[in-house]
Amino acid sequence: MPQSAGIISGIQRMVLYETRARYFLVGTNQAQTKHRVLKIDRTEPKDLVIIDDKHVYNQQEVRELLGRLDLGNRTKIGQKGSSGLSRAVSAFGIVGFVRFLEGYYIVLITKRRKMADIGGHSIYKIEDTSMIYIPNDSVRVTHPDEARYVRIFQNVDLSSNFYFSYSYDLSHSLQYNLTLLQRPYELWSSPSSSEEEEVQTQSKQDSFDIFEEEGLPTQVVYGLQNEPYYKYVWNGKLLERVKDIVHHDWLMYIIHGFCGQSKLLIYGRPVYITLIARRSSKFAGTRFLKRGANCEGDVANEVETEQIVHDASVMSFIAGSYSSYVQVRGSVPLYWSQDISTMMPKPPIRLDQADPYAHVAALHFDQMLQRFGSPIIILNLVKKREKRKHEKILSEELYPAVINLNQFLPPENCIDYIAWDMARYTKSKLCNVLDRLSMIAENVVKRTGFFINRSDFYCHTIRPDDRWGDLGGHITASGRVQTGVLRTNCVDCLDRTNTAQFMVGKCALAYQLYALGMIDKPKLQFDTDCVRLFEELYEDHGDTLSLQYGGSQLVHRVKTYRKIAPWTQHSKDIMQTLSRYYSNAFSDADRQDAINLFLQVYQPSESKPHLWELPTDFYLHQRNTMALPQDRRSYTQWWSGGILSYLPVAYDEVACEDTMKKVKVKRVNRFDEGTDIYTEFFKPYELTSFDDTFCIAMTNSAREFMPKTVGVDPSPFTVRKPEETGKSVLGNKSSKEETLLQRKTAASAPPPPSEEAISSTSEDDSEEDRDDDGSVSQRSTPIKLLTESGESSRTQEFQQQQQQQQSFKEPYGLNLAEFPSDDDLLIYERFAHLGESQHRVERTEHINLANIICLEPVSCFSEDSVYAVSPPQVDRDTRDEFESHVMASQGQVRVLCRDDMLMYREYVKNRYM
Repeated sequence: MPQSAGIISGIQRMVLYETRARYFLVGTNQAQTKHRVLKIDRTEPKDLVIIDDKHVYNQQEVRELLGRLDLGNRTKIGQKGSSGLSRAVSAFGIVGFVRFLEGYYIVLITKRRKMADIGGHSIYKIEDTSMIYIPNDSVRVTHPDEARYVRIFQNVDLSSNFYFSYSYDLSHSLQYNLTLLQRPYELWSSPSSSEEEEVQTQSKQDSFDIFEEEGLPTQVVYGLQNEPYYKYVWNGKLLERVKDIVHHDWLMYIIHGFCGQSKLLIYGRPVYITLIARRSSKFAGTRFLKRGANCEGDVANEVETEQIVHDASVMSFIAGSYSSYVQVRGSVPLYWSQDISTMMPKPPIRLDQADPYAHVAALHFDQMLQRFGSPIIILNLVKKREKRKHEKILSEELYPAVINLNQFLPPENCIDYIAWDMARYTKSKLCNVLDRLSMIAENVVKRTGFFINRSDFYCHTIRPDDRWGDLGGHITASGRVQTGVLRTNCVDCLDRTNTAQFMVGKCALAYQLYALGMIDKPKLQFDTDCVRLFEELYEDHGDTLSLQYGGSQLVHRVKTYRKIAPWTQHSKDIMQTLSRYYSNAFSDADRQDAINLFLQVYQPSESKPHLWELPTDFYLHQRNTMALPQDRRSYTQWWSGGILSYLPVAYDEVACEDTMKKVKVKRVNRFDEGTDIYTEFFKPYELTSFDDTFCIAMTNSAREFMPKTVGVDPSPFTVRKPEETGKSVLGNKSSKEETLLQRKTAASAPPPPSEEAISSTSEDDSEEDRDDDGSVSQRSTPIKLLTESGESSRTQEFQQQQQQQQSFKEPYGLNLAEFPSDDDLLIYERFAHLGESQHRVERTEHINLANIICLEPVSCFSEDSVYAVSPPQVDRDTRDEFESHVMASQGQVRVLCRDDMLMYREYVKNRYM
């Protein structure tokens, strides 16, 4: 079966050329070997006229075309002073086309920055954009309110946390994208693919192929073009006007949220940890203005967070090892809101509409079942006990809604509901919040499982782990698939939710690293380089999402719940609270108007009131208030058709007829630039430098978190003291116990009592930690001290060693003179004497040393000594390869094989034809 590969966008750079009557947008691929041209009419004052001839030009044809356009648009024939074609701007992609009250604007990405790399697929952040008015000034019909709409539209800062990729679908998870490549596409035929092949055959007829008569077979690869998940696409409405007119290479979908990547170095082996957060574009808005859910089941502040772990030493999706885990946050799926007209820090919660049959919750969980499968686990962190009912109102409505929906689902696919008052546990001095969260996280990850594209290691079979054997999810021939998802919520889905998601992500990260063969137990401890790096990623993730929705950074962080935050953190929390209050009271309304205009929830028209004249945007997001629904969903069978038959696997990831319609399949050559991720990533046609690559500047666990003192364990899973980030305090250690704590790894060391005190309710975890108390990592280097047997000589020898060991402190970071104690040395001396007496041999009879000492060769060669070594056997292919190198140095070139001819043919066609 031929391999499948995602199609890389053929337009990654573009230049906008301008004449008085037209805009010509010339797009090219990264190698600048294939070009497309888009013609935009500037004579229409209020309409958008775009012409795409769907033709692929080479570099010479584009130059001739631009030369003819320049010559034909000059004011006088033969005039050389003024050009008829001017270069307006260079760009990296099209955000979309938008119109307010006058003509259309085109929004272009003019600056980008690489943020992450997943299997050679680059993810970019938008750094700057340009908004260009299309109609010519001679035909422009001005409107007095146009400038105000432009200012509102530009309030959405596109240079802040908007991301895109040319070759990777950011709107879907890694699990979806990789399972898509494993479907049997030779059984499916797409009408669009046949049209593409017709266009390709027409373009091939115009060019001359010098290898046509060679008779070499073509190696076929299925190129896949998937439809994005529009819920997480933020420019879908801006591209809707041209989606069916232009070639799909012009369409580039962007997501909003967060993207961060760090490098975890495990004894030099690079492992990339990537965090991607996708903010929903449905019912999007700011904190107090968007609460609950709309009539279609879309909730406010809905964010899908995915953590991807992969071995960066192998880049390919096919040969590499990739793992991911997905979790979701979102507002409580009910009709509720908060009145902000009272200027209170915590406005009262009110239920806007009665929903006795949980209709809106059914719509929301139907979407989740279709995308994630089952089980759906709800972690509700709102308060349970309050003097005056505030957050408790939401719990009293959500729990009956879940009970009502569960009675119609099969028992094995029911929605799990976990209610836990996190704020009350935080105030208690007897309870450890993170310990309780780690127990919840362990149960959640065991139920949902995680995604990995490789089968289990053999070492997992011969050395089984109890946690690994109980892991859930769906096991496939090529690995594991996550089924179901954790949905976490509090009231704002910011501070408490981010800490809970961090603890679940930390537990999943341990399983992911264990599945990749990086650690020997699926468990990670705090104060290791790995967890510090992961915690920093999650804090950046939480700060970014909190700024987008709440107007300030996180108020309560992981260190706050661990109760190890510095005393200065309290004043910072107060400032963040005041910043959040100011933003919610004064600037959120303008931000909400900008979001509504950018997402085209409100489209300006001269026959409608202006955006700033609307008393509320409730009717814009609740469609059932503007028109009666034509079909009413069932209250008992509240899920979409076909979902239950595939559970627990998500319906979107099943190769059924409905999902295959969303994928365009195209047969391409194996060496085609449209699917060659190797050429896309390494750019062999450009002169590049290692120092300028993205992986060099990436956050590095060894550079940023590992202590700099020589002699410490370089493992990122070693438990270190909290103040040891980036600098060592090993020289100040005064006891043997502190040094041993430094040397214990995360696989075997117990957690410090102040960080993760094991609660009495967790019997399994406490037993396991007790077993691990006495164990020391195998990576630590034991220190051996040899002493004389006599008691008097032992004291003199020890005094001499004390003077010599003072010089060991500087290179090794350990003061060996401070330990061991006299009692320990006495025990060691007795042990040495005991060993001597046990190994004494009676000399009464002759001893045959051959029976005692058995020397066996350990080399793979049949004869191996200092005198002779038998040469290894070299196969014929290796000898031929070596002989060809020798012949090439003498000026003789061997005959090219079929693979070399195929590669050379594709190179010649791509570069010169």
